[in-house]
Amino acid sequence: MTHDDLPFSPAADRNKVPILGALQRLLPATAQVLEIASGTGQHAAHFAAACPGWQWQPTEAGEQALPVLAARCANLPNVRPPQRLDLLAPPWMGAPGSFDAVFCANLLHISPWATCAALMQVAAGTLQPGGRLLVYGPFVVDGEPTAASNLGFDADLRARDPRWGLRRLADVAAQARVHGLALVERIGMPANNLLLVFSRAAPEPPA
Repeated sequence: MTHDDLPFSPAADRNKVPILGALQRLLPATAQVLEIASGTGQHAAHFAAACPGWQWQPTEAGEQALPVLAARCANLPNVRPPQRLDLLAPPWMGAPGSFDAVFCANLLHISPWATCAALMQVAAGTLQPGGRLLVYGPFVVDGEPTAASNLGFDADLRARDPRWGLRRLADVAAQARVHGLALVERIGMPANNLLLVFSRAAPEPPA
């Protein structure tokens, strides 16, 4: 399978540069990163090539996606072999406390709402104390106008599957808090997207 034969996402190609800029500010030069819903692997390949100190673990829900990810990242020694991870089908891979960051792009609005709670649970179980969950995509923010393009996108998603649709930032943050993750930063991104930064609190010292 050559790169010319691989599936290609125009959206991932457009947003990879601004997302990388944000990640380089947020993450140390050396980091273990778990990506959930790696899709075509374009993000994994771009980020790992730009930051050789990042050890990148791509995952996807379907077995059929794994050869695509492996082929796209074949020449990158800091990308681990892709693994299957279906948020709605536990048990999940990964040892607790094994990653400095979890990255997930453009998933929550094209999956059932239960995916959000599962994402928070996986992140809480795999992040080191102080580690960060980074969630990219379009969101609805209470008290702020939603862009017309996002309103149209939301309507299209719900017409395709009533379980889909743009998520309220407040609802996502509430799910994160249930699992010990705090929203610490919200970064505006191109095309009316956001990068949400959640931090896993360090355990309380014994009394």
